[in-house]
Amino acid sequence: MFKRNTTPVETPQPVQAVERITSVLGSGVIWHGSVNGSGGVRIEGAFEGEIALRGMLVVGETGRVTCQNVRANTVIVAGAVRGNITTQKLEIRATGRVWGDVVTTAFVTEEGAFLRGQIRMEESVDLNLEPAPEATPSEAAQAESIAQTPIQIHQPQPQPEPVTESTQKLQRKKKTETQ
Repeated sequence: MFKRNTTPVETPQPVQAVERITSVLGSGVIWHGSVNGSGGVRIEGAFEGEIALRGMLVVGETGRVTCQNVRANTVIVAGAVRGNITTQKLEIRATGRVWGDVVTTAFVTEEGAFLRGQIRMEESVDLNLEPAPEATPSEAAQAESIAQTPIQIHQPQPQPEPVTESTQKLQRKKKTETQ
């Protein structure tokens, strides 16, 4: 009647580690240029240019991004993005605003989020990111040389006391005592 279940229980697969934010563009910063590389970036200020990340991009509530095309593994928008987004996963929060077309494999939105553009869902998305740059042998040798160079700390030399009448009297007194 009460038999023990002998079928093996499947153990859940380990959850993939959440990407970390390694760089932050603060709310008082305005940046014109490009952000490329790997790692997570959080934008709280204004950014205009090109974004191509092998990692996570978070546009905070105060963040304003204007790009031709944003490319990143994961994009979370709580601020404003003007430009097309190509990503494996896009999440638009309730305060998020996106003006542009989206190509993604996963799309999440909260009530109140805004999107003006087209969404194209794909089985897989090619982000066309350049391979992560590796250090050349000369750069690696230079870094090793710098790492092995001992740090020299220069101690300030003591300054002689200014000669005043009281120090002259003290010096005369010491001379007479030693004689």
